[in-house]
This record gives sequence, structure tokens and C-alpha cells, in this order.
Amino acid sequence: MNKYLLPIYAVILGFLIVKLTKNKPIKNIKLLLAFSGAFLMSLTVFELLPEVYHHMHAKKTGLFIMVGVLLQIFLEFFSKGAEHGHVHIDKNSSNFPWLLFTSLCIHAFLEGFPIHQHNDMVYGVLIHKIPIAILITMYLFQSGYKTLQILLFLGVFGLMTPTGTLISNTVELPHGLLDIINAVVIGIFLHISTTILFESSEGHKFNLSKIIVIVVAVALAYMF
Repeated sequence: MNKYLLPIYAVILGFLIVKLTKNKPIKNIKLLLAFSGAFLMSLTVFELLPEVYHHMHAKKTGLFIMVGVLLQIFLEFFSKGAEHGHVHIDKNSSNFPWLLFTSLCIHAFLEGFPIHQHNDMVYGVLIHKIPIAILITMYLFQSGYKTLQILLFLGVFGLMTPTGTLISNTVELPHGLLDIINAVVIGIFLHISTTILFESSEGHKFNLSKIIVIVVAVALAYMF
């Protein structure tokens, strides 16, 4: 049951953190992002990548991984990188950010599929979603959207990952399709995690705190 609930808890936690801090900048959010990126990448490499390569031809697997990378780049054209914490406040716009919403929902929906076979991946998604939910919630409040709009945004966003997991668990997909989807998600995860690791550094430089956070994240992912 946790594989359905944990992604939802992550979004709720992100919202509560923003409310409790009264939407003030959160100290060490970049370190939290770095930890989430390293943890997600490690679980992808340790758990998901070997399984997909085991079930599909190597070159075909690589092709769909690259499709995932390109898909994420395409989604970020509309989300402006919100999937890895890169959000921009436009106080001059009063329109609801439908492109951001749609892009994030597609991303969240797809990341639910690998949880079908790899329950440990839910922890990678959980750790990934918490800082992203914090930053998106801050962005929505600072952009002047109403609380009801924000709750609806986060509610649908939070349900998308469990929906992907539910489909992968209950729907009989054509043979090999789940492996293809998982390969695409690997590409998405690799692109997001590497972007997080570099964007969470000032001037793309690694400091000692960040190195320690990354090493701890890799070690924890390996022990799962």
C-alpha cells in the first residue's frame, strides 16, 4: 500500500513545510535537492537499469532510454525545469499555469510505472518529490494563486504517480510494453537527477557538504 501512498505523502509534506515556514526561503534546499538527485540516480542504476537490460535487447534498451531523455527535455520546454526545482515566478501573469501543470502530471504519471516491479523505486520517487513539491508550492503561492487552485494543482499532481503504479499493477499491458516504459522512465530519471546535481551547485562547483550528501545518498540507495 505504501507504493501508492508515499508519493502522495511527499506532496502533502511539501505543502505543509511551505505553510509552516510561511513561504520563506528554506535553508539548505539545494542540499536536499542534491540528496534527492543522487538517491534517485542511484536507485535507477542499482535497481531499474539492470532489470530493463535483462528483459530487452541492449541497443533497443539504450534507444528507449534516450527517448526518455529527449521526452524530458521536451517536457521541460513547457515546465521550464520544474521537475528538478527550476521554477520561475511570473507575477505579471494571472493565468493558471496549464503548461506547467500538464508537463508535471505527465512526468509524475510515467514515474509511477517502475514501482510496479521495483518497490524500492517508490523511495526514490518519495525523496525526489519532497523538495520539488516544496519549490512548486512556494512558486504557486508567490505567484499569487488562490489556495483552492494550489490545492487542486497539488492534489492532481500527487495522484498521478499512484495512478501510473495502479495501471502497471492492474492493467494487462501488451508484452514488452512495460519494459519499454521503464526504459523511457530511466532516461527521464537520469536526465533529471544529473541536472539536479549540477544545478544545485553554485557555479557548478562541488563543495564538501554537497559531496558528503551525495555519498550518503548513494550509500543509502545501495543498502535498499
